[in-house]
Amino acid sequence: MSFNIGLSGLRAATSDLNVTGNNIANAGTAGFKQSRAEFADVYAASVLGTGKNAQGSGVLLADVSQLFNQGNVNYTNNALDLAINGNGFFVTSNNGEIGYTRAGYFGTDRDGFIVNNFGYRLQGYAADDSGNILPVQSDLRISAGQQEPRATTSVTQRLNLNSNAVRPANAGTMAAPTFDPSDSRSFNWSTSTNIYDSQGNAHVMTQYFVKNEAPANNGWVMHVLIDGVNPRDPSSTQPYSYAVNYDAAGQLAAPAITPLASTPANPALDAPAIPAGTPNGVFALADTDWVPAEKDPVNPGTLVPNGADSEAFTFDMRGSTQYAASFGVNAVSQDGYTTGQLAGIEIDDTGVIFARYTNGQSKVQGQVLLANFANVQGLTPVGKTAWAQSFESGEPVIGTPRSSTLGALQAGALEDSNVELSDQLVNLIVAQRNYQANAKTIETESAITQTIINLR
Repeated sequence: MSFNIGLSGLRAATSDLNVTGNNIANAGTAGFKQSRAEFADVYAASVLGTGKNAQGSGVLLADVSQLFNQGNVNYTNNALDLAINGNGFFVTSNNGEIGYTRAGYFGTDRDGFIVNNFGYRLQGYAADDSGNILPVQSDLRISAGQQEPRATTSVTQRLNLNSNAVRPANAGTMAAPTFDPSDSRSFNWSTSTNIYDSQGNAHVMTQYFVKNEAPANNGWVMHVLIDGVNPRDPSSTQPYSYAVNYDAAGQLAAPAITPLASTPANPALDAPAIPAGTPNGVFALADTDWVPAEKDPVNPGTLVPNGADSEAFTFDMRGSTQYAASFGVNAVSQDGYTTGQLAGIEIDDTGVIFARYTNGQSKVQGQVLLANFANVQGLTPVGKTAWAQSFESGEPVIGTPRSSTLGALQAGALEDSNVELSDQLVNLIVAQRNYQANAKTIETESAITQTIINLR
């Protein structure tokens, strides 16, 4: 019996050495989780039980469990390297075979799919052409194509006009106004905003502000040119003209903005009418009110239509004021942009993937999914730093990072192995001593047996 006990001890010590050696070998493997050999004693049993004075029959390997405690997060500056800080596993697909891993080595293949270093595709929620996330699990893919341009449909501006200003010397009178965009003494101030046509060409929309005469001190005239010409007629430099009115408190009055029609004294083309229902402080241009233009290659110094279309857009000046302070534009924004090439990828801590383009825009490409299990110890290791679902693990709970009990995602980083080398080296020494001691047990039993054989 002692031979069997010693032999079981040798087997147990060998298993302990194998587990410890595997931990040491994977101390530098990203996403690796160390294992622990768990042993149990053995007693011979009879129908009536072992009895209180039963002698043991050795040891057996009860289980090899994995410890899923958090590894250190090490930053790599590679945008598609991902680390999970907390619970969860990345979900990958190998031609439909689902696996789970903590190793975040990801990149893109030739088709733009996000894959790990074995070519398995990362799973997540895809996004439609508008950047809206679709809640259907699929292979995540990065679109490497250029971003299509978008024509401007909305401009928002906040500015202050100095209430202490006086009408410029060359602006004429209100009854007989004069305006020349090249003469800075025919207007008080000007400001410009870039807007875009359907082909992504940038155009400069310039507003010129002229103070009214007394007693209409709270009124202004705003002249509008696009690329220095009339928005509707590139051959004309006559602007669209609007009256802009403020109340005694320096806030936009009602109505705040009204188009000015041409008169014999003011031969400017009529500014487009403001549609009924337009909020006070907003004026609008229909798609026919602006003809995008470019320089005429035949007649230098003139503009001709460039063949692109414009979208109807609104110009929102609500919040603009007339205070006794210097003129200034406090905020301006518009929603158009030119064509953009893919410049980089960013992933936030909830797993949302953003593509950055050279035109300064970003677009959602999808969202990474994580999986968790009721019993992570029940997962089946399948190699390549991955696990497979088993009956003991239960069904996966799929969700986005930072939802429920799932951890946060850290882009540009990898989770290190959770192996503590100092502990493993001590375990190695202990396993070695156990092996030697069990071998000594067998050696001693052999000597005793030889003594019995030598009896005469």
